[in-house]
Order: sequence, then C-alpha cells, then structure tokens
Amino acid sequence: MMKSLFLLSMIMTSSVLAWAGDVIVSSPNEKLQVTISDAGGRLYYSVTLDGQQVLQPSALGLKTSIGDFTTQLSILTTNLSPLTSSYEMRGTKASSATYKANTLTLDVQNKDGRKFSVIFQVSDNDIAFRYQIPRQAINKKEYKRARILAELSSFNFPDGTTTFISPQIGPETGWEQTKPSYEEGYSADSPMDTPSQYGHGYIFPALFHISLTSRSASPLGSSKNPSPLTSKNIWVLVSETGVSSGYCGSHLSDYQSGTGYTIAYPDRGENNGFGTDFAAIPLPGETPWRTITVGNTLKPIVETTISYDLVEPLYEPSIDYKPGRYTWSWLLWQDNSVNYDDQVKFIDLASTMGFEYCLVDNWWDTQIGRERIEELSKYAQSKGVHLLLWYNSNGFWNDAPQTPRNCMNTAIAREREMKWLQSIGVKGIKVDFFGGDKQETMRLYEDILSDANRYGLQVVFHGCTIPRGWERMYPNYVASEAVLASENLFFGEEATIREGFDLTLHPFCRNATASMDWGGIIMNKWMSRDNKSRHTRKTTDIFELASGIIMQTSVQCVAMQPNNLDELPQFELDFLRDLPTTWEETRYIDGYPGKYVILARKANNGQWYIAGLNALKEPLTLTLNLKDFQGLSQLYIDNKKGEPTLTSLKLDKKACTKITLQPNGGLIIK
Repeated sequence: MMKSLFLLSMIMTSSVLAWAGDVIVSSPNEKLQVTISDAGGRLYYSVTLDGQQVLQPSALGLKTSIGDFTTQLSILTTNLSPLTSSYEMRGTKASSATYKANTLTLDVQNKDGRKFSVIFQVSDNDIAFRYQIPRQAINKKEYKRARILAELSSFNFPDGTTTFISPQIGPETGWEQTKPSYEEGYSADSPMDTPSQYGHGYIFPALFHISLTSRSASPLGSSKNPSPLTSKNIWVLVSETGVSSGYCGSHLSDYQSGTGYTIAYPDRGENNGFGTDFAAIPLPGETPWRTITVGNTLKPIVETTISYDLVEPLYEPSIDYKPGRYTWSWLLWQDNSVNYDDQVKFIDLASTMGFEYCLVDNWWDTQIGRERIEELSKYAQSKGVHLLLWYNSNGFWNDAPQTPRNCMNTAIAREREMKWLQSIGVKGIKVDFFGGDKQETMRLYEDILSDANRYGLQVVFHGCTIPRGWERMYPNYVASEAVLASENLFFGEEATIREGFDLTLHPFCRNATASMDWGGIIMNKWMSRDNKSRHTRKTTDIFELASGIIMQTSVQCVAMQPNNLDELPQFELDFLRDLPTTWEETRYIDGYPGKYVILARKANNGQWYIAGLNALKEPLTLTLNLKDFQGLSQLYIDNKKGEPTLTSLKLDKKACTKITLQPNGGLIIK
C-alpha cells in the first residue's frame, strides 16, 4: 500500500505514522516537490519542478560507528510543519531576507533498531536536507557519540544534463604542497560522464543545466504535421552550508551512471595526513545542510540566500565591522614591493581614492619589520587608512616559506599576535595556505575567526576552502578566495584570456553561494609595475569597473597602481571613489554562465547599479527593461574600439534601452 503526504497550505504541525511508500513535501508555492521513499529498505529522494524531473531517485543515508543507516531501513514517523524566519546581515548580496519553507522530518530505523532522522526544508526555489542522530540506548548501551564514516547522499540528474563544475585536486599538490585550495578551473556545459581531471571528484558549488525537449500535442487532423519541438531549461546549483568546527567539509564524487554524484569526504592525505577523513560528532548531533537551488531560469541561482537562511550567528560581533575597498601592491609589484616605501605609496593611493584599507602582503615581518609596521600603521591612520596584514596559516600542513609563520596555528600564538595587531590599529588579517577540508582544518578556520573577533579584526582567507554560511555564522568573516583568482593574471597570459569567462561564470556558481575575494579590479593595461611590459590585460576598462559590482564581497580589492591616478579618465577615478561594496538587494537581469552576465544591485544608500560583462569574442546587443529601477541616468560603456565612454542614459517610452557590449567589455548604468 502507498501513502503520500502533500504539504499544501499547512498551518499547524502534524505527525503521522508512515510505512513503506512515498512521502511528499512541496514548496509553499507547490511548484517544487520532493518525494522520499523507503521502498526496498533504502531511502531515496527525487525532485520535480512544475512536474518536470530535476533529480531522479537519489540515495540518502549514512554509515556511522553506531550503525549502518544505508540498508534495511524503514520510516517510522513523519512530521510536517511550515517555517518562516527573517534576518538581517552585513556584507552579502542582500542586507535582509525572509525565508519561508515547509519542513519534513522523517524518523528512520535500521534493522538493529537504531534510529536517525532526515530533515528536508523546501522553499520555493531551494531544497535543503541534513541528518540528525539522537542519543540512544541499544542493548543497555547508551551511544553518546558517533563517527560519521560516509554519506550516501547523491544527486542523480537526468541523462543529458550538462555541468559547470570544478575538479577537486589531491592532497599535498600544487606549489609547495599547498593544495587542495579550490583554485582549479571550471568546465562549461560539459557532459556529466567526463571524468574529473584529478580523479577526486568535484568541489562545491556545482552548477547543472537540464535541457528538456518535448513536443506539444498536435491539433486534430495534423498527425502528418506534428507540432515543433520545444525546449525547457532547468538550472540546479548544489552546495552545502553550516559547516563549522563540528564537521568536515565535503565535495562531490565523480559521476556514476544510475547513481549520479555522491557526497565525498576529505582525502586522508589532506592537512598533511593529520586529522581524520571522517566527521566526529557528539549525540544528539547533526550533519551540515546539503542545498539544492532550482529554477526555470538563472534568477533563483543568482539571487539565492539559502547559504544563510539555514544557519545562525555563532557569536556576537565585538565591534561594528566596516566594509570598504583596499589597495594591494603585491598583485602586480609582487614580493619586492613589501617594503616600507612602496607600502607608503599604496597607502597614499588608498587615501587619495578615499579607500578604507591597504593590504600588506607576505614577508612584511622580515622585509619591513615589526617596529616599522607599527610606524606604517600610524602613518596609514594619519591618512585615514587602516592596514590589513597577511599571515601564513602555518603548522606542518604546507611547505610555503612565506612569513609571518607560527602566528595563527595555536591559541597562544593567536592571542599574542592579535592583541598586538589591535594595539597598533590594524583592522583585519588575510590568512593563507590551508590544508584541505578535514574537521581539524575547519576547527582552525573557526578558531582564527573567533579569536580575531575578540580583537576587532576582520578576516579574509586565501589558499582555502569555500565558505559555507560563514558570513552569517561568523560576523567578522569577510570572504574567501577559493577560486582561480586575479593573481593568476600576473603569473601567465592564459589567465588573462580566461578572465572574461571566469567573471561571467562565478555570479552563477562560486559567488552565488558565498562572498568571493577575487583580489582585484585591475586598471593597469599591462601586467607589470611599469605598465609597459609583460603581457596585457584582455578586458576593457569598463569591464574591470563593472566587475567591482558583479563580484560580491564586503571588503573589495581595487588593484589600482599609483600610476593609474595620472592615466585613467577622471570619470573612471570618480566611479572607483564611490564604488559600494555592500548591497541591500541583488537582482538577476540576464546572462549565461561563462558568456555574459547582467546584474542589478541596490546599494545601502538606495542607489541602483546595473552592471554587465561580456566574455564573448563578438559584440553582444541586448535590450534591457529598466522600469523597475529608479534614478538611473548615466551609462558607462565601451565604444567600438573598446575605449571607455560615459554618456547619458536614454530610455524609450517603455523604460527600455538597447545597448551593445563589446568583446571582453562591460557596462554600468547608475
């Protein structure tokens, strides 16, 4: 016998007895539906949107030290309830959000009588699920803790789905054995059965494109002339959130036909082999949330706040942390620029531009010295600027020689260092070179953040994992690199060629789930200190300016050089001086991952900015309907030669404007 439970418009919590069959939970608007089955003693879920298949039967279950929760399972009870929550945030794509979902809790038992629960939360465009294990007694033994050895959760997409995903790399690889660090390139519209580059699966977030082709019913008498084929697109973004020191980070396995992608835990060799490749939790305990964002367009993908909807702040901010912009000498001037005189130049540049911060990168402790850093910080403050300082995360998990070392890897060292940083007026730290996704490494991230908060320090991570809800969980967290970022534009011409692709992909993927420290709006034409040598930037000035709006992080790097003050048109300098970094609202307008993107962001002062990037090799002409955006009057755009122009915005009677983005070009409307 089959039993189905539909969530239509529930007001009160209900609990019912269930048996082998299907349990169905729908979104508040009833368009997104999850079906869970325990037929055959295994748990599976499937997903539809407007009746179209998004995920085929996909596995659920855990293997743990207290029991096997993968086979011979039965659903005991289900509990259904609506959920509404509202919150405000600092420094993400939206300053506030209201989350409405229907919650389904399934209490499940294995053949040995050991229990666990699966919780689904389904909002109009987002699905989240996680597992809970209660404290329980079996044969007079009480289980108070558990090791989570493996997770069967899978994502089984229909055949023909294409992927926008980045491979996970193996441990102790890359420069000075600093990987994995989420810095591999992304594919675009690749088949699911393409093996991952390094044989370790794929990182979060992962974007999938389902293209459905169908033929509508033919009218009577027209069987010889069937209706034309029509296609329908479904976009799916898969990630996780809520990972703290209490769990490891996860990624996706390689694709397996009939199974799809499965949750994979860290490689045993990560963190130089130290720490477990599984998670350990007290009981009662729970796993992080697995998230699935679904839409018929890319709008829900870009605008989702699911990473933050599911988590809560873990502590209060010690001060009112300030967003802003920072200058950074290292990006183009490299290690030799980390000296007192060159840093003064970038402090002066920040001051002239009205930027809040200047980042002093690696080797400052040896090439400037601690006493002179105190002097440099005083000088910066006299110019209305505060320093951010770089650190090696340290320990034995990487061979990177850059200093300062031995300052962030223990509580005693952090206490001493952060107290000193606070005393000299430093406002933030950038910590680099982590060892992977083990629970041990997640504990280090959390400890750095928590300790830094006590001393009023904001934190940026580089050479690191992706953030997983951290902007809300840790109020002094700013952003993570976790992407093949702007420093690579200096290292080789290939990265400059890829820049357009990368920055039109990440709004739909990496930057859709979390803040991203790309590391620089680059205004030099050449990737060199003299702006005359090495290889050239391939994007236009307007592309770079617009990237400052497309990329989202509350402390944004504007990688200007002192020479830019004399080289850039005045209207470009004026734009950068006024560039916001925090947003009240974000809206998707148009785009395709890796090809082009048009976004609207509303600054905290109420001003709308429309920004666009074109990664194509040919001009792209679009008609933009701007009736929902008030106060727009200026258009920044490239002419046919790729030169920057500032003109008055012209709208027709329907508040539309026709614009042409040049190859590797951009637009800004404000």
